[in-house]
Amino acid sequence: MRSKILDLLREAGDSYLSGEEMAKRLGVSRTAVWKHIQELRRDGYDIVSHSRSGYSLQSAPDTLRPEEIKNGLRTRRIGREIRFYPTVDSTNLEAKRLAQQGAPDGLIVVAEEQGKGRGRLERSFFSPAGKGIWFSVILRPDFLPQEAPKCTLLSAVAVAQAAEDFGMKVGIKWPNDVLADGRKLVGILTEMSAEMERIHYVIIGTGINVNIAEEDFPEDLRDKATSLSQLKGEEIPRVAFFRAVLEHMDALYDSILREGFAEVFSMWRRYSITLGQMVRVIDARGGKDAFTGRAVDIDEDGALLVDTAEGRRRVLAGDVSIRPQQD
Repeated sequence: MRSKILDLLREAGDSYLSGEEMAKRLGVSRTAVWKHIQELRRDGYDIVSHSRSGYSLQSAPDTLRPEEIKNGLRTRRIGREIRFYPTVDSTNLEAKRLAQQGAPDGLIVVAEEQGKGRGRLERSFFSPAGKGIWFSVILRPDFLPQEAPKCTLLSAVAVAQAAEDFGMKVGIKWPNDVLADGRKLVGILTEMSAEMERIHYVIIGTGINVNIAEEDFPEDLRDKATSLSQLKGEEIPRVAFFRAVLEHMDALYDSILREGFAEVFSMWRRYSITLGQMVRVIDARGGKDAFTGRAVDIDEDGALLVDTAEGRRRVLAGDVSIRPQQD
């Protein structure tokens, strides 16, 4: 009902719409309309009223509620259904629960705050209230499970494209960390449930630091993390940026389902700050097979190809750091 009332107020534009007219069009009582208006005001919507003319929407809060995200969203699959939480332990954990209950392809779980945000290699992810975009998307693709790890590149590319739309230049460090000036903007964690020849679901969890000031970060993260507002030098409208990310994800996912991962790989190479650099690779087992070489490309599986003194190495998982160039 909230969404329908907002739709009517937005449709009215600068004009006023009476409670009686809204009640008639929605098939509810004027009292019900009044109660929903009060709820919307408590949530930050600036709705003015006039005793003879009715209600007018002046402005909407920059909150990640479904009614705001869907307003103007142009996607076919991703974000057509959205579950919003003021706070949640982890959007990935909630997305898993919903996926196991049959949630559809493209459903989004988004929260204003995460209590136990998680990144790659079991690292925690700082997710303060109202300062970022913390979300997970459930995908149910029809390709084989061995293709699923490539999905980890999809979200990074979509965020990089959205940043470009907003006049910002960012880079992707293999496989999916989005950086600016060497500091982390985005963390991505992809998880999957599958059988030998069938994917049950893929969950891509993404955390985007949007309007976090340097002093807001924990002290141990200030030289490692940054935000879009620090990069841009001004506050970023979270809802508008989120819509851009979802629209790019949707277009890339549609391309994957139709033609495979060629477009995602091409775009990833465009934004990569890893390729052509000397890198140090620490394997996922904790450094038992660390090595250094030059990152030259990704292969058809999304694995990083690194040329070393002993020959070419193929990296499917691990921690990659870019080494400073030697004079």
